[in-house]
Amino acid sequence: MESVFEIIAEPNRRAILSLLASSQQSVGEIERQLRMPQSTVSKHLRVLREAGF
Repeated sequence: MESVFEIIAEPNRRAILSLLASSQQSVGEIERQLRMPQSTVSKHLRVLREAGF
């Protein structure tokens, strides 16, 4: 398992955390704002959720 530092070192995960810190958002909203495929957003959200974010 990755450490918390390794998890948040990933720029896309930091961007997702930043969006979620300001308001609750759906996967689709995150996908559109960050211009990422749905599968990529879902993968990053899974990693963040498993790490306790």
